[in-house]
Amino acid sequence: MLKHKKYSFEGYLYILPWLLGFLLLQFVPLINSFWYSFTDFQLLGDAKFIGLQNYKKMFVSDPTFLKSLSVTFYYVLIAVPCKIAFALVIALILNQRIRGINFFRTLYYIPSILGGSVAISVLWKYLFMNQGIINNLLSVVGIPGQDWLGNPNLALGTISLVTVWQFGSSMLLFLAGLKQIPECLYEAARIDGAGKMKIFWKITLPELSPIVLFNLIMQMINAFQEFTPAFVITQGGPLKSTYLYGLMLYDQGFKFFKMGYSSALSWILFAIILFFTSLTFKSSQSWVHYGDTL
Repeated sequence: MLKHKKYSFEGYLYILPWLLGFLLLQFVPLINSFWYSFTDFQLLGDAKFIGLQNYKKMFVSDPTFLKSLSVTFYYVLIAVPCKIAFALVIALILNQRIRGINFFRTLYYIPSILGGSVAISVLWKYLFMNQGIINNLLSVVGIPGQDWLGNPNLALGTISLVTVWQFGSSMLLFLAGLKQIPECLYEAARIDGAGKMKIFWKITLPELSPIVLFNLIMQMINAFQEFTPAFVITQGGPLKSTYLYGLMLYDQGFKFFKMGYSSALSWILFAIILFFTSLTFKSSQSWVHYGDTL
C-alpha cells in the first residue's frame, strides 16, 4: 500500500508542471472569460455585470456577427474538405514503392513545418497581389490575371489555399494508415477482378475512415479558429468577404477594447465547435469502420 502511494505521488510530481500550466494558463482564463462574457468590460476599466446583453447584441443588433459567422462557415466548407482530400491523394502517391520516395515525403511535409505563420501569409499576399507571381505566370501562357485579393468572390478561396497548402500532418496520418492496411485484402480483391477505383472505395477508404474522422475533427476545429491569413493578407476585406470569426474576436477585444463582448463571442465559437464536433462523432457511427466491423 505504501509502495503504491509512493508511485502515485511520483506520478503526480511528474505531471505537476503541466498541471500548473493548465490551471494558470488555461483553466483560470477560461473561467474568467466566461464571467467577462456577462459583463461590460473595457479592458482598462472595471467589469460591470450586464447579464445576457452581450449575447443579445450578437443576434439582434450586430450585423457584423452574422456576416463573420457566415464567412467562417464558408471558409470551413472550402478549406477542410479540400485539405483532407488533397492530403489523401498525396498520401496515396507517396505510398508507392519508388526510388527516392523518402525525399518526396520530406518535401511534401515542409509546408506543415512552416505552418500558418505571419511570414507565410505575407508571402501568400505577394504571390496573389495584382502584380504578383501568380498573375505574371498566367500572363506568360496568355491567361488574364485576376484580382485574387480584391475580388469578394475570389478572396476567401485564395486565403483558404494557405490552409490547404499545409496538408503535411494529415498526409502523414493517411500514409501511416495506408501502411497498416493488410495486403491480403488487396490481393483477394484483385483475384475477384476488382478494379483500382473499386478497391479504393471498398477497401482503402473504409480502412482509413478512422483517420478521416480524426483529420476531419482536428482540421474543422482549427479552421473555425483561423485568424492569421485573414489578418495579414486581407485584413478581413474586401467588403468583409474574408472577415473570419477569429478576426472579429481580435478586433472586438484588442482594437475596440470590448473584452466582455469578445469573451461572449469566444463562448459562442466554443459552442459552435462543440456542436459540430459532437455531430461529426454521432454521424461517424454510420461511416467509420474499424477493423472488427468491416
